[in-house]
Amino acid sequence: MKRIELVRLLGRVPAFPHPDPALEQVVTPIGAAVELLFEALDRGDLAGSNVTDLGSGTGRLAIGAALLGAKTVCGIEIAPEAVALARQAAADLGVEVAFQVGDVGRSPMAEGTIVMNPPFGAQTRGADRVFWDCALARAGRAVYAFSLSDSRTFIEGRAVARGARIEATRPIRWELPATFAHHRHKAVTLPVDLWVLRTGKATA
Repeated sequence: MKRIELVRLLGRVPAFPHPDPALEQVVTPIGAAVELLFEALDRGDLAGSNVTDLGSGTGRLAIGAALLGAKTVCGIEIAPEAVALARQAAADLGVEVAFQVGDVGRSPMAEGTIVMNPPFGAQTRGADRVFWDCALARAGRAVYAFSLSDSRTFIEGRAVARGARIEATRPIRWELPATFAHHRHKAVTLPVDLWVLRTGKATA
């Protein structure tokens, strides 16, 4: 599948209808999602792999992974409304994704590749920590994720503590449309990084 086709298909995945600022429910920009997914594909961590999307929201990363040939895909999301939308979007696009309502720190997952657009910790301090700790502890292959650029030291420290190797990190275009009531502009560009972390565990 070409990137332009994935862009078109992921455009059919809806945003959060009633985003909760406390949960930082922000849909992953399509361009950023495509960059992450093709990064994982090009590095051999997507096609034929077990993929888990932590904080899967309405399903953009998880559905994209399924479209690009992942062996199995699971999405874990705490908001039931978002899971319902993700299940419908996956069905509409003809892919199989096991979306489940649950807490990322307590939900079972297959070892393999983890993809995620976790909370950035901008609204709730420390909200991102459980996602990174869970991903680094339980990824059997690699972690592909986004974070604010000013979180680099935090993520590097977490990765080292878990014995993970930082394989790549680079800035990525991230335009956030007005999502919450306190947003005063139609859109803002955020300084966001794309991370590739190799866990060094058994590949699956």
